[in-house]
Amino acid sequence: PVYISIGCNLPAIPHPTFSRDPVPFSLAPKLSNQMGLEAAVEAAAEFLNKAVKPVLVGGPKLRVAKASDAFVELADASGYALAVMPSAKGMVPEHHPHFIGTYWGAVSTAFCAEIVESADAYLFAGPIFNDYSSVGYSLLLKKEKAIIVMPDRVVIANGPAFGCVLMNDFLKALAKRLKHNNVAYENYHRIFVPDGTPLKSASKEPLRVNVMFQHIQKMLSSETAVIAETGDSWFNCQKLKLPEGCGYEFQMQYGSIGWSVGATLGYAQAVPEKRVIACIGDGSFQVTAQDVSTMLRCGQKTIIFLINNGGYTIEVEIHDGPYNVIKNWNYTGLVDAIHNGEGKCWTTKVFCEEELVEAIAKATGPKKDSLCFIEVIVHKDDTSKELLEWGSRVSAANSRPPNPQ
Repeated sequence: PVYISIGCNLPAIPHPTFSRDPVPFSLAPKLSNQMGLEAAVEAAAEFLNKAVKPVLVGGPKLRVAKASDAFVELADASGYALAVMPSAKGMVPEHHPHFIGTYWGAVSTAFCAEIVESADAYLFAGPIFNDYSSVGYSLLLKKEKAIIVMPDRVVIANGPAFGCVLMNDFLKALAKRLKHNNVAYENYHRIFVPDGTPLKSASKEPLRVNVMFQHIQKMLSSETAVIAETGDSWFNCQKLKLPEGCGYEFQMQYGSIGWSVGATLGYAQAVPEKRVIACIGDGSFQVTAQDVSTMLRCGQKTIIFLINNGGYTIEVEIHDGPYNVIKNWNYTGLVDAIHNGEGKCWTTKVFCEEELVEAIAKATGPKKDSLCFIEVIVHKDDTSKELLEWGSRVSAANSRPPNPQ
């Protein structure tokens, strides 16, 4: 992964055409077309009210449309089972009584995909379907069963499309028209079996990733936020249960490696009252490590878990090759060098569960006002089962012959 950055201050460049009518970037407030809104709500209500076990699935464009509250309002009114797509995690409260987890095809939360894909109607609010979110285009969904709600457009059952209809307005109006139906949630509740817990570690046993995330789960509260880097952290962080008020950021539209280091910097600066917990792989960190310097300059108190498994693990599962094995760095030494005695910074390496527990206690105790960098050494093949499944499906999709045009 390589970034080529060419600096150019476009916003400051003047040009005489910018002030002539029509002004190209004159932003007018968007409004729904009232007739279109009413027609869309009427058609959607008719479609959903005749379904036996409809479900709701939230997508990442809920944020763009500022419609998360309206989506929850719809879930409250309808009683439908409520799931989120992976990149919408954190946009819908996970303590909602009808929340059933993450819908991500073959790597969904347990029992979630079965409920969503067996539904006779599903409303997707703000979805993005790409090779990553669709697990290599393997979702078992039918357009004829779907209502797709985008920020300014609604498509019903792969048929009528209603433009100039804002998502927020549509969801609020639809909430008043739906009959209460909790059949899908009752089905989920009936078959649900809680997840197991990782096997207990032996004394000084090399640390396993699932054990590490068990301890990260205990760190979460309304005063924390999680940043999940591209890679196996996608899948491990996706399984974290977010308490009410806990922030969460996850980027998968481009699968940009290293994005989370800068995102951690920006999030911590924007929300100083939260302690940011970033889970970053060693390969990703090598791309954007220098952002730690600005974190220190700004006095941030983030906790970074640097998960060192010696390579680009997610790339190994998609398309393996010698380029996925990277040069190991002395990561704590690098951060110490960036620190250079200026500001508050604490680094450590952990190899086993006992050392991890000690490091977390120190980071959340005596070093709670410092930037804490915890390098976690794990086996190169210690991956989540979800990554193994997802990687094989995405690999198959990426290696298929091109469609004849």
